[in-house]
Amino acid sequence: MTHAPRLETITVGNLDAALGLRVRPGQEHLVAPVVKSLAEAYVRQDTAWPRLIVDGGRAVGFVMAFLDIDWTGDGTGRDVRSGLWRLLVDADEQGRGYGRFAVAEVATEIRRRGGTRMTTTWVPGPGGPERFYEGLGFRPTGETSGDQVVGELELGG
Repeated sequence: MTHAPRLETITVGNLDAALGLRVRPGQEHLVAPVVKSLAEAYVRQDTAWPRLIVDGGRAVGFVMAFLDIDWTGDGTGRDVRSGLWRLLVDADEQGRGYGRFAVAEVATEIRRRGGTRMTTTWVPGPGGPERFYEGLGFRPTGETSGDQVVGELELGG
């Protein structure tokens, strides 16, 4: 990181920068492209929290949280969760702390809204982000979501 990174709301002024973000070759199966994330955020405006990760004047990544969703989708509201929906750090910016920064910012937003845990999912296997998430304190719950592992991080009070 060269400056203090920050999260920015996606606007007309930074949309092209967000859409230009790409992961390294071979990582495309690990995270959806930003354009898909923004489309999902558009149709789920009540729960999606998309942000551009910026360092100085450069877009270096994209993060999107989900806030207060009915995890099981059964309509009972017994399992409401918030967490990290998407994290994409540009190929040329990986390994510089931007992912760790973005996860911490999502945790801060969840805490601000009264949450005490953060959920995420990841694609298991070689080259996947499992070590990254576990290094941040996420622990597998034993659940899966499609072909992905579900992990949680306790945020404390």
